[in-house]
Amino acid sequence: MNSVAKSLLESVKHGRAAWLRSSSAHSGKQHLGKLVLGIETSCDDTGAAVVDDAGNILGEALHSQKKVHLQAGGIIPVVAQQLHRENIERVVKEALHISGVSVRELAAVATTVKPGLALSLGVGLQYSLNLVKEHQKPFIPIHHMEAHALTVRLTHPVQFPFLVLLLSGGHCILAVAQGVSDFLLLGQSLDIAPGDMLDKVARRLSLRKHVECHSMAGGKAIEHLAQSGNRHQHTFRLPMQQYRNCDFSFSGLQCLVNKAIIQKEKEEGIQEGEILSCVKDIAAAVQHAVAVHIIQRTYRAMLFCIKNSILSSKNATLVVSGGVASNQYIRKGLQTLADVNDFAFLCPPPRLCTDNGVMIAWFFPFPGKQTWKV
Repeated sequence: MNSVAKSLLESVKHGRAAWLRSSSAHSGKQHLGKLVLGIETSCDDTGAAVVDDAGNILGEALHSQKKVHLQAGGIIPVVAQQLHRENIERVVKEALHISGVSVRELAAVATTVKPGLALSLGVGLQYSLNLVKEHQKPFIPIHHMEAHALTVRLTHPVQFPFLVLLLSGGHCILAVAQGVSDFLLLGQSLDIAPGDMLDKVARRLSLRKHVECHSMAGGKAIEHLAQSGNRHQHTFRLPMQQYRNCDFSFSGLQCLVNKAIIQKEKEEGIQEGEILSCVKDIAAAVQHAVAVHIIQRTYRAMLFCIKNSILSSKNATLVVSGGVASNQYIRKGLQTLADVNDFAFLCPPPRLCTDNGVMIAWFFPFPGKQTWKV
């Protein structure tokens, strides 16, 4: 076991007990309650925020690496690691400065420890461990996807249990949130995530060269072009139609899309890297297929939860979060699904759907049974 892992285990053991014992922040600002610094470095965003236990966001800061990785055509872990190292101290200090809070006034430091890119996670973890050691503060390890799942409770008074769908570049998960750190996993992607697939399709279509999309991330470019495309011009077979479960799969769909792109390139007599004349139609068809697959599996989860009395048919709620949840086409489809099935539909505001320090600071991991793993 390396020194970082030992430090983490020691901090967790003493930190959780100290956190549960603590009352209010030591600054004398009794009305604010416990103040937590949240640090997020799971992928390509360096985020930090100070939040109190009532959900008040005192200050936050975020540094995005998207422009750098867009130029490279994808996230390069060693590059992401270096950018986190270069920016983490500035981001944390900015969040503290905006909040008007010093490290001395914090009740604890919370940091994403999994899942994510190992090199990126390591930067946030090492910085946090140094911080808690220097200032003798409790350390709270945070599960990134659990934080996404519960972010909605920062903006809406949703009660447990509720069905949650997490859509991002790294994950696609259906689970029932039964309490803090208490999740029942219903389904997940068996291969790649929807955001990852959309990014790969965008790269295959060379959308960075498209006049309307040169500064957009892949998924955003697909969504933008799809708005003026005709999805009926291309039909892609939906994944997992023969499986009676709530899992997802996107790699097979990506292969079908790639074959269609190759065929259209042959028909138009162009080389890979050139823009197809029908690119907007392909984008619309791809986005539609992804949306329908997600909606179908979510519908199965709804039926399962109601049939087995996991959720009440009178006040059931569907929560959708994660970066892909900001796709308006997918979101509207899920909204319609929820309306038709008498589920309340809740989604955090777009800025809280993507990775951020707020969700890490606000997620208080009180003891609970964890029944899913990512």
